[in-house]
Amino acid sequence: MERGAHTNPLPDPPPQAGEGTQLLCPPHYCIVPQCAFERGDISMTDDIAIRVRNVAHQFGEEGEARHVRALSDTSLDVKRGELLCLIGPSGCGKSTLLNMMGGLLAPTSGAVEVAGKPVRGPLPSDIAFVFQENALFPWNTVRENILLGMLFQGVPKAEREERAQRSLAAVGLADFAEHYPAQLSGGMRQRAALARALSLETGILLMDEPFGALDEQTRMVLGEDLSVLLSRAKKTIVFVTHSLGEAVFLADRVAVFSARPGTIKQVIAVDEPHPRKPAFMTSDKFTALRNQLYALLHDEIRKAMAEAASGAA
Repeated sequence: MERGAHTNPLPDPPPQAGEGTQLLCPPHYCIVPQCAFERGDISMTDDIAIRVRNVAHQFGEEGEARHVRALSDTSLDVKRGELLCLIGPSGCGKSTLLNMMGGLLAPTSGAVEVAGKPVRGPLPSDIAFVFQENALFPWNTVRENILLGMLFQGVPKAEREERAQRSLAAVGLADFAEHYPAQLSGGMRQRAALARALSLETGILLMDEPFGALDEQTRMVLGEDLSVLLSRAKKTIVFVTHSLGEAVFLADRVAVFSARPGTIKQVIAVDEPHPRKPAFMTSDKFTALRNQLYALLHDEIRKAMAEAASGAA
């Protein structure tokens, strides 16, 4: 697609099937529809941003061939302004819990609250998502993708351009606003997805392995940037990862999950101020915390592998 093809600041209609362009469906986009909670209804009333109480979730019904108990009797408080990492074996319910926090999935039992109010559906005025797949529309520029997110959220038109510029500057992409996603590296596309989430100005960010598809060097740099963002913006972030080093470097606390059906085995505090410095990665403290995580996860990963192998047999 040639640059300059668009003169309208809002996105063009998606191409029709058969034109050779991959269509991105709304469920994979980082913005969720407006729900019963009106803009501004929910505010952080105490030090707890998200409260999870005795939550469990299963897919399918007992007795069915595809029945899976993903999460079992899990309770957790997410403090306002902290970055909490969720780490555990594959299939242990980390993303399931994240989706329940964001109102994308209802728990089979238990309850989730945001600012003391029960979550009964998506909360687009309070929570933004960043997924592993950046879900940028390829036929729109970076700036247009960000404007689209704010359009879906209902941000007044007069505010959108300034917010877009501010969020792009925050992730270091101000000079790439008029580029298309195909013209950016993988790390830059993920920065654009983060800018889109930041432009919504929600108090909570839910991030599901947002750097998982990137090379290690890029992940380290984006992790540093996220730590700087946390120190400046004081947002509440819940971050799913499989990387021990990423969890230690980013998190204020790390919730370690057991094998499926997952529950929180232990929560580890990382006593290191934000923004985190690269030197932290080579410190004795970092190494000790990473080793502690590995010790907690080793047996759980073995259990998950054994279960997967028996299921495939």
